Amino acid sequence: MARILIVEDEKNLARFVELELKHEKYDTVVEGNGRKALDLALKEDFDAILLDLMLPDLNGLEIARRVRQVKSTPIIMMTARDSVIDRVSGLDHGADDYIVKPFAIEELLARLRAVLRRVKIEKDASDDSIEKKVVKFKDLTIETANRIVRRGDGKAVDLTKREYNLLMTLIKNKNNVVSRDQLLAKIWGPGSNIETNVVEVYVRYLRNKIDVPGKQSYIKTVRGTGYMVRDEDDEKE
Repeated sequence: MARILIVEDEKNLARFVELELKHEKYDTVVEGNGRKALDLALKEDFDAILLDLMLPDLNGLEIARRVRQVKSTPIIMMTARDSVIDRVSGLDHGADDYIVKPFAIEELLARLRAVLRRVKIEKDASDDSIEKKVVKFKDLTIETANRIVRRGDGKAVDLTKREYNLLMTLIKNKNNVVSRDQLLAKIWGPGSNIETNVVEVYVRYLRNKIDVPGKQSYIKTVRGTGYMVRDEDDEKE
């Protein structure tokens, strides 16, 4: 069951969209305040976001921009503004699609199915790549079938299951920040009662095992947000 965040401050429209999505067996969360919606989008995992443009406290463009900095959650903009400039602005700020009010609910549902279908295809392709092939990142070589991680010199690195899953999650999302909450959900399971500082502990364990003394760490800390690995080194962490 796909989980959809509906961000709309017009209560009647929000309720109408919510009921239609529930009828189609989607799990829905509704929020009409821009700032609260951003907090939800960043802290929780949604399969897609239906996002109004004009909202109290924080507009939809800014929400899309901030979400896209740390997550790839599909975003469909819902707005009465239909000029080319408005559409381009929405897409440039991170929206995946754009639907103009008033809209037919059938069209919105079709667009939602399309973005969810695209995400599934991309995820399946990514999973196939991770499971069936040797994954290389910088001077690390990962044999995914037997979960063996080797340095450039061929020496195996002994990782626990969680350390390995942490490394692979970061590599699958390379060049993107993965939040501590996302890592908790992925590695310890959704709804786990583990505190986020456990992630910091495991990142430290992993760094101690894979990093080369005197060289920059493979894992970059993004303060207040989470962690990432990059194809290219920064001058400083």
